Formats: sequence, structure tokens, C-alpha cells
Amino acid sequence: MIVPHQANTRIIDTAAKRLKIPRDKFFMNVSQAGNTSAASIPLALCAAVEAGRLQPDDNVVFVGFGGGLTW
Repeated sequence: MIVPHQANTRIIDTAAKRLKIPRDKFFMNVSQAGNTSAASIPLALCAAVEAGRLQPDDNVVFVGFGGGLTW
């Protein structure tokens, strides 16, 4: 599972498309929590566990970036 920074759905969907990774491999909770800045990855991780999407020994990729990415 990939747990990215939850900036907005459009960015995550575009990344999934460009990386040719199925959208269901990404966990998103931005529609429930909004963009919570530096807390978005830990909050999404907790939500994924609560939703039963992650189990012990699963592999997880965390992806975080900031405004400098577009510069």
C-alpha cells in the first residue's frame, strides 16, 4: 500500500496514473480529513489500519513532499 501526503485527490490520482500503479494501491482519506499538512501521512496511516486495509507484515510506502517540488 502507498500512503502519500494527502494534499488533494487530483495530485494523488495523477501520480498513480503517471506511475502506472492501480489507484487501489493508494490509501486516501483527504475527503474525510482534508489537507492536514505534516499530519496527513500519520493520520492516513491510522485510518488505513482502522479500515482494515493494513495488516501486520504488510509493506507500506510513505510519500511526502512540499511546495518546493513545483519550483
